[in-house]
Amino acid sequence: MTLTIEAKKRAEGAKPRALRREGIVPASLYGHDGANSVDLTVDDKEMGMLLRKATVKKTEIELNVPELSWSGPVVIHEAQTHPWKGYLYHISFFSVSDK
Repeated sequence: MTLTIEAKKRAEGAKPRALRREGIVPASLYGHDGANSVDLTVDDKEMGMLLRKATVKKTEIELNVPELSWSGPVVIHEAQTHPWKGYLYHISFFSVSDK
């Protein structure tokens, strides 16, 4: 079973707090292009369902980013949640090189 999620490139100057109010979680992608990183957004509900099936830093996920014409295997490096409310705050993806 392959887990997949689609992300969108975060608009320049988009406020993370406003995104969260709209049901969108800010995210970052590291390791896909050397030392460069990319700011992304993912749907809160889709990410929540994916986190029920995936283990942080272990489970490979297929990430698709249509705006970048990039897709590939990633692991969730970090999933930050609000300290007492428990909702997703930020997701960090790390690209896994094909070996």
